[in-house]
Amino acid sequence: MKYPQHNPLPIPESGTHESVRATMDTVFDWEYDLSRDNLLALYEKGKAATWNAADLAWDTPVDLEKLLRDRFQAGAGQIFNSMLNPPRDLSPEEGVQMNLNMNAWMLSQFLHGEQGALLATAKVVQQVADEEAKFYAANQVADEARHVEVYHRYLTEKLGCSYEVNPHLQTLLDQIVSDSRWDVTYLGMQIMVEGLALAAFGMVKLQMPDEPLIQDITSRIMGDEARHVAFGVLALDGIYQEMSASELREREDFVIEATHLMRDRLLMTQVYERLGFDVQQWTEWAIQTPFMKGFRQMLFSKIVPNLKRLGLLTPRVREAYDQLGILQFENLKDSTEDPEPMPPAELVALLTQLRGGGAEAG
Repeated sequence: MKYPQHNPLPIPESGTHESVRATMDTVFDWEYDLSRDNLLALYEKGKAATWNAADLAWDTPVDLEKLLRDRFQAGAGQIFNSMLNPPRDLSPEEGVQMNLNMNAWMLSQFLHGEQGALLATAKVVQQVADEEAKFYAANQVADEARHVEVYHRYLTEKLGCSYEVNPHLQTLLDQIVSDSRWDVTYLGMQIMVEGLALAAFGMVKLQMPDEPLIQDITSRIMGDEARHVAFGVLALDGIYQEMSASELREREDFVIEATHLMRDRLLMTQVYERLGFDVQQWTEWAIQTPFMKGFRQMLFSKIVPNLKRLGLLTPRVREAYDQLGILQFENLKDSTEDPEPMPPAELVALLTQLRGGGAEAG
């Protein structure tokens, strides 16, 4: 799996490596009951769906700058400036660089999140009590390693532009892997981080329909992640109804803090810094403009119904989610009923205009 790394990823302030102390119980299951048929079925599905990263068409040329320049020549810049009302009109070249960097930033955070999932799921294998859950978690560890491999290769060999881990994401990953409670590992990674990523993958497919390699990568990973999120829902089903009020309040606190961390990382301040934009001005735009706000809200469209299924959409969490404008997703189907989220039609229409300069594309 050797490949040329034309652009090694930037290193965060914490350095090339970070050690996070994790204290947990390792649980042996000497019963091997294997009675949870839904988890065993998911395990069989995961085994059958395994794919090899080396089999992707890595010889596919990737020239995202050219694709973006073609879009802006077709009028995407005028649509961006008129419909999204940025702090100032961007020139075509600025628009190309902004889109290129936003895309690279998003894919980079996918990579970092996948490494977090790799470590968290390895933890789950040790922590969870049921053997069938250990089976599935072990299968997921291999999935996550493959995801890290493909995103790193795409960013360094093909894209040539990448970002260090976002500080808000890094904080959340640290919390997930350091927490000793097995259900919080599931809740943080399977429900929160991977639930948001699953929705974000769908946006990547919409934004880059004319880049076949990332389409293939994204489709394969979305299939894996849909199973991972469903695994989290099935494994946690019924857990929170049995907890004491104080234990439940701790989970509510975690969900609310994790949601704010994920929301704040989506403001993409690292992109504005790299481009030399006024960070405060552009961050305020990202917070207030309807499109950017709608984009961030849509990424929680799987998290909210999954939390409701688990009994964690409590009055405290509902109040926090109502303030963030994401409570609207509570009546959607959870991940065991509907694995992949569908972006809102108005968001799809606007992205179609932006990528095609007003014409249908892809």
